[in-house]
Amino acid sequence: MPAEKRSFQAEVSRLLEIVAHSLYSEKEVFLRELISNASDACDRLRYAALTDPALTAGDPEFRVVLTPEAGKRLLTIADNGIGMSEAELVDNLGTIARSGTAAFVQELSGDQKKDVALIGQFGVGFYSAFMVAERVEVLSLKAGETQAWRWSSDGKGEFTVEPAEKDGRGTTITLHLHTEDIEYAYPDRLKTIIRTYSDHIALPIQLEAGGKTETINHAAALWMRPRGEITPEQYREFYHHVGHSGDEPWLTLHNKAEGTYEYTTLLFVPTQKPFDLFDPQRKNRVKLYVRRVFITDDCPELLPPYLRFLRGVVDSEDLPLNVSREMLQKNPMLAKMRGQITRRVLAELAKKAKDAPEDYAKFWENFGAVLKEGIYEEPEHRDEILPLARFRSTAGEGFVSLDDYIARMKPGQEAIYTISGDNLDLLKRSPQLEGFRARGVEVLLLTDPVDEFWMPALGVYQKHPFKSVTRGQADLDALGAPEKKDAAAADGKADGAVASLVALFKLSLGDAVKDVRISRRLTDSAVCLVADEGDLDMHLERLLKQHRQLTSEAKRILELNPAHPLIARLADLAGKDGASDALKDFAWLLLDQARIIEGDPLPDPAGFAQRLSAVLASGLSPAQA
Repeated sequence: MPAEKRSFQAEVSRLLEIVAHSLYSEKEVFLRELISNASDACDRLRYAALTDPALTAGDPEFRVVLTPEAGKRLLTIADNGIGMSEAELVDNLGTIARSGTAAFVQELSGDQKKDVALIGQFGVGFYSAFMVAERVEVLSLKAGETQAWRWSSDGKGEFTVEPAEKDGRGTTITLHLHTEDIEYAYPDRLKTIIRTYSDHIALPIQLEAGGKTETINHAAALWMRPRGEITPEQYREFYHHVGHSGDEPWLTLHNKAEGTYEYTTLLFVPTQKPFDLFDPQRKNRVKLYVRRVFITDDCPELLPPYLRFLRGVVDSEDLPLNVSREMLQKNPMLAKMRGQITRRVLAELAKKAKDAPEDYAKFWENFGAVLKEGIYEEPEHRDEILPLARFRSTAGEGFVSLDDYIARMKPGQEAIYTISGDNLDLLKRSPQLEGFRARGVEVLLLTDPVDEFWMPALGVYQKHPFKSVTRGQADLDALGAPEKKDAAAADGKADGAVASLVALFKLSLGDAVKDVRISRRLTDSAVCLVADEGDLDMHLERLLKQHRQLTSEAKRILELNPAHPLIARLADLAGKDGASDALKDFAWLLLDQARIIEGDPLPDPAGFAQRLSAVLASGLSPAQA
């Protein structure tokens, strides 16, 4: 059967060019990537063999073997792991960035450091082989099958797959090295690279050269070694291996738990936000081992979803080796481990927040929206998470904790005031903030959707209720007079003319609003919309509608600022005969204006345009017209 020539999926030429020529600062990392993939293949087979021992019959000892041939400009990396079928070769090696090639390429920024991390997030480290090779051949036989397959490509946009012969399961990668990269076919160079990057791999890495076979790594799980024996460089390289990422670990947590249950954790908090952080499935990426045997990297019971930014391993001494999916789901030991690991991680974050607040702010910028999910989902850890939470506020550009907010509360202030929205800059300019800003009252600016769920569930913090400034009465009287003199007029009682305007607006708008009333929160803007006390927050309502979890919407309250020149002028007109018809258009225009400020779509854009044109035309003098 002749080899069938196939094309890589979209945008590959650009991607391979980036990987091969400009992505990594050091070419030698290609070997780390290929050895890590080989180690993963052995881990997968080791676990599969627990239920099907025949898969490893005759060859139970896992290994990675490197064979350099400088005279032929060849380097071979072979493993006896699980191997790949024809379909898997095409899917895994013929589809660059399986998460979506176009999306991947769009994310590439040209910034080397950022793009290295992105490559790792998409799991395309295999293609780093083209940094040093003019051609790459992959010969693979899947465990339990009899037909082997050969994949081959020069990395320029096409590859071939054909039937082949292979002795024994696993995958053999042959690199036809560029002339200028012949150094990677010499044993001493390979030894240096492996001891630098892959000494932690928990299976032997063997070098076959000069008729001799030599194991050149410690072949021991890094996490089982004492912390004092591990260098920062070794931790960093293990993070690159286990996290499939090119950034630096922001925090390293290496602990051994002893007692009723014994287990070891080596966990990392990334510096950069993983690409899949907000994947709807919310999977954690921590690998579960049992006595150094890989079990799974998809164990929802191991860690809560709000810690899914963690990378690393957990190795249990007590779970059974033949643990199944069903057993994991029902295992009380795993539940105990989950609680202990969670508390340890939160405690380390609390220490970081106290000792290095500026550094912690960078963590919160990346992962705060995820961590806050725990306030809603796990009440048992709520008291540990809440002090870690940070928020933007009207008090400045930095972050503020809830404790900091309470310490700065105004005399007479009982509530923790909040406002929610999608855009921070728009929130800062929201008219609902005007009365609070005029009185120097701090308001938390919430832009994470999860805030709409944990805050109502919590209700109060340190006996202080959370209160949205966009719902109910502003009740600003207890907070003192406005600090701005020009805002004081807004606190005056409405005279009869304004009352007449309110009544006329109610009549004109009818069922379009729940009510029209004088505002206590506006100082600069003419109008705003607010929700009634018992209704959903307006931002939450928009979120639910976007996700089709809400079909109806509550009527809003239109508030008028009696101190605004426009409202004052309209109030004067309201007292005149025949003003009703003239002011009707103004009522609808101001309602639509309030909707626009809130970011809501106009129910009748054409009507808005007609009314606006009519009002503008009527305001022009004959000379201007």
